[in-house]
Amino acid sequence: MATSGSDQPNNENTNPTVGESNQQAATGEGPPKTAKQLAKEAEKAEKLRKFEEKQKAKEKAEEEKKMKEQAGGGAKAKVVVPDITEYTSPTGVGEKKDIHCELPKAYSPKYVEAAWYDWWEQQGFFRPEYYDEHPPSNISTPRKSFTMVIPPPNVTGYLHLGHAIMCTLEDTIARWHRMCGETVLWVPGCDHAGIATQVVVEKKLMRERKITRHDLGREKFLEEVWKWKNEKGQFNCSPYSNSFRRLNIFATGDHIYEQIKALGSSCDWSRKVFTMDKGMSYAVEEAFIRMHEKKLIYRSTRLVNWSCTLKSAISDIEVEKTELKGRTLIRVPGYEEPVEFGVLTYFAYPVENSKEEIVVATTRLETMLGDTAVVVHPDDDRYKSLHGKFVQHPFLPRRIPILADTMVDPSFGSGAVKVTPAHDPNDFDCGRRLNLQFITCINDDGSMSAECGPYAGKPRFEVRRQLLNDLKERGLYRDSKENEMILPICSRSKDIIEPLLKPQWYVNCKKMAERSIEAVRTKELKILPNIFEPVWYRWLEDIRDWCISRQLWWGHRIPSYFVSSPDIEPGSETDDKYWVSAHSRDEALDKAVQRFNVSKDKIQLQQDEDVLDTWFSSGLFPFSSFGWPMETDDLKRFFPTTLLETGHDILFFWVARMVMMSLELTDRLPFTEIYLHAIIRDAHGRKMSKTLGNVIDPLDVINGITLEKLQEQLKTSNLDPKEYERAKQGQQDDYPKGIPECGTDALRFTLCSYANQGRDINLDVLRVEGYRRFCNKLWNAIRFAMSKNLDINNENCFQPPAEFKLTGYEKPCDLWIISRLSYAIEQCETGFENYLFPQITTAIYNFWLYELCDVYIEYVKKDLYAKEPDPHRQETIKLILYTCLDNGLRLLAPIMPYVSEELYQRLPKPNGGKDAPPSLCVTPYPKSSQFGQYRNKDVETNVAKVYDSINKIRSYRSANKIVSKQKDNLYIRAEPSTVALFDEYADLIQPLANIDTIQMLKEDPSSAENTYTNIATTSDYTFYFRSN
Repeated sequence: MATSGSDQPNNENTNPTVGESNQQAATGEGPPKTAKQLAKEAEKAEKLRKFEEKQKAKEKAEEEKKMKEQAGGGAKAKVVVPDITEYTSPTGVGEKKDIHCELPKAYSPKYVEAAWYDWWEQQGFFRPEYYDEHPPSNISTPRKSFTMVIPPPNVTGYLHLGHAIMCTLEDTIARWHRMCGETVLWVPGCDHAGIATQVVVEKKLMRERKITRHDLGREKFLEEVWKWKNEKGQFNCSPYSNSFRRLNIFATGDHIYEQIKALGSSCDWSRKVFTMDKGMSYAVEEAFIRMHEKKLIYRSTRLVNWSCTLKSAISDIEVEKTELKGRTLIRVPGYEEPVEFGVLTYFAYPVENSKEEIVVATTRLETMLGDTAVVVHPDDDRYKSLHGKFVQHPFLPRRIPILADTMVDPSFGSGAVKVTPAHDPNDFDCGRRLNLQFITCINDDGSMSAECGPYAGKPRFEVRRQLLNDLKERGLYRDSKENEMILPICSRSKDIIEPLLKPQWYVNCKKMAERSIEAVRTKELKILPNIFEPVWYRWLEDIRDWCISRQLWWGHRIPSYFVSSPDIEPGSETDDKYWVSAHSRDEALDKAVQRFNVSKDKIQLQQDEDVLDTWFSSGLFPFSSFGWPMETDDLKRFFPTTLLETGHDILFFWVARMVMMSLELTDRLPFTEIYLHAIIRDAHGRKMSKTLGNVIDPLDVINGITLEKLQEQLKTSNLDPKEYERAKQGQQDDYPKGIPECGTDALRFTLCSYANQGRDINLDVLRVEGYRRFCNKLWNAIRFAMSKNLDINNENCFQPPAEFKLTGYEKPCDLWIISRLSYAIEQCETGFENYLFPQITTAIYNFWLYELCDVYIEYVKKDLYAKEPDPHRQETIKLILYTCLDNGLRLLAPIMPYVSEELYQRLPKPNGGKDAPPSLCVTPYPKSSQFGQYRNKDVETNVAKVYDSINKIRSYRSANKIVSKQKDNLYIRAEPSTVALFDEYADLIQPLANIDTIQMLKEDPSSAENTYTNIATTSDYTFYFRSN
């Protein structure tokens, strides 16, 4: 790759020479060349050789010329300064960056993002105590605070664009509140990710040592998990990542935390928490104990989502609901051949002591081995004569009753339904209503149970094939039809979910849900955007009790003990009377003695082997992270928090549970506002998926990556060969040249600009490159200002006043740019107050690019470069320019923290910077009340009209391909009011439209000699050029 500042192209795709072409043919890399083709290639090669010789001669001549100029000295001598692309000043970790070295000619993310984060963190700017010790000038009375907890990413996780938008929006909000003078605390944390972590470590043990967790035992296995967790930060740091080198993180730390830091996140890292920390674990136990003793947590046997591969129940969010249009072959773990799904199989049950039969249908044929009833609608005339009779199971010694129930749709299929209460949610409810037998026909590992006769012990999907053949042999098979269906797949193991009947712990959510609904209805809790309020009501009104048991070893072990004793009547494991919950075995023993009035030596305790659902501990996060249940100083000061920002996809799974558990355990809402960001999709609107090759690590956008390295990453993503090829092709189509280096600021600005409320985001990663160019525009604007005495390293540096006031020497365009600054501040203020991020980015982008850089800076150049400068005019311009740059960087700082800090540090400060905050991140954010008085809509309207006329002149030149740098004279025929407007703004038209003089015509020039050319006509004016 060409180095920064080089104008030499890459040579990877240049045409091969004739010799290379022949070599390709000889090695079989292409068909043999004909004599004519070889001659043509030789001719091309000769032309290329001559061109290269000319280029070398030209370069040699230029080099000799430079050497002569430098040797001769005097006015012609010129020092060539190479572009600086990386920060090389000797700065220790945590020290302030050198702001007195030369600023590079062009924006470079590597240069800009070096050193700042370590210094911010070292200075304590991200800690709420900073403002206790250094009260800001804009501190409010009474003092305001803003508190937020990060949605804790999984400890197994890697940063993806979903994390990136979360971190960007939360950090942008936190930085804005901090700059508004509020005490800000943003708590980082990490989730132990029960299933995901256990799967990763089990795979590692099998890969490296060929052992299972059962070979180790529970305690030794947990030691291995902690070892993996503590080493993970070192294992996964990317050695070629510039972000990691800049942040100096190789020594210790969790990988996901350092990726969050790489995005500039201003969390208080001294308060980071892990959901398996000692204090967090105690909080989880306390929550369980309190809720169990209030009968909100209870034991029951019900159907759960079961992963046979993991041998555990899993939560709904870990179930991928795959839509099948019909017959589909899917690879299932543990099976060599793909398994058929999306087919409805019809078969007949013979009616006992009769020649009649009743036909039923199922998509899961293996579950017929657990059937305990056939149900028909009570009003279906076809089956009324069969009510109360039995069918005989064809493969088992089981009589199955024919019963009536209104759940049956007589128009669907045969109008008769097989019922397997132990393996289907609808059948479970029906089984309870009809008091049916619950027969488990599938074991925890996916094999058929002992209840299945000759099929016992065989894998369930092999039995599916065998049963189909056996039904055909017995003449009971009737038909197979393609069937649209939703297939539940475990997101962790890719196994097919089996509904299995298990004794588990459940949370009774009804009353907690009612309080959560009421909080939103009364606006005590706000959900933004409010389109998600109906979703909140619908989910919570229809809420079912929550299964919190997980058959894992890694996680919070359920702090409940089953009590048995020779002196008490044996109890059932679903009888809550026999379970006591406590923080320790000794505490549980004391509670058992008190409950059963039996001496300690007569009591046996058996702690539940299961662990709690990860969402249970996550639901406590807004208060457990501050030390609850202890009355800590942080809990008193920072709870309840202010805002919860997260993706709308976990509104129920996490957000609702936090609200329910906080209301139950603290009697307070955990936060007062919920802001839900959109879900990121790729540029084509597709969901991010490894199999599509469109999951992008934000660090690859920040640092840049070649297509080859992108595809190397695919090789480690556990895709099967077909998925790998599909993903590889997807990357080739979307990123044929890889992803260019864009930097953190450009990525953050892009994500904020996309963050429209209530809509998913189709993110074109390459659009980030456009905002990198925007960073370069900012860079050039500051460099221009620094060249005009707005440089702290200049001994004659402009000294700005403490408060902006007009000097009286302003021209209309000066008043216009201050008015536009006032408008931009107002737009950002209302945007932040209402989480309208695209409004903020649009206001900032338009002000900097289209107003300050494209108009005002171009406008003032003639005055700043004047041969006989007007001192008053020059000072006025510098004051206006400084005010725009200073406030423009403050507006930008929450979104683009690195480039804004780098450039802000280079600008002069009032009073020589003696009273100025040390960093932009603790500098007051501009307020509309400060600049509202300077808003001038009349001037804005006038400049808009004039700028429109300038664009008409530019359009004429462009359409007629007039590229001469020579200035034209402009002739205008207009009404008196328009003439006055152009007279007033002539000094704007001239530099921006490349006009020498402007003359007003009193008469229509069409009657004169044909020397005037009409270049633009509106209802108000006509512009003319005159030919020489």
